[in-house]
Amino acid sequence: MIIRDEAEMVEYGRQLAHKLRPPLVIELLGDVGTGKTTLVRGIASGLGITETVTSPSFVINKKYHTPHNSTLSHYDFYRLEDPGIMSAELEESINDPQTITIIEWAESVADVLPKHDTITIKYLENGTRELESTL
Repeated sequence: MIIRDEAEMVEYGRQLAHKLRPPLVIELLGDVGTGKTTLVRGIASGLGITETVTSPSFVINKKYHTPHNSTLSHYDFYRLEDPGIMSAELEESINDPQTITIIEWAESVADVLPKHDTITIKYLENGTRELESTL
């Protein structure tokens, strides 16, 4: 699928959210700036979350509660070579039957991850993005 701009990425996330049911783990793959957090913003919107969704790059994890008594947990392990105690927190999130867990830069926690879905976002030369999903 080709995404032309930020608005389309958000809308794709909104539409995708209607198909997602916890418990679920999704790994987002893509270079810096490809729109991973923008996609999460759309998913959150589609789940009914009204809070502003921002990148968890500096805090590593942000949790958002949906109006349907479930949680969206968004992790970003970009800055961590060794996630340490965050691995335990991630494992707790993954094992919560009411949580959709989305992870960026998951290489450092690969040993904790169960079988999961992926969404790969590739930046194309003309400024568009190509998405490939296992969902």
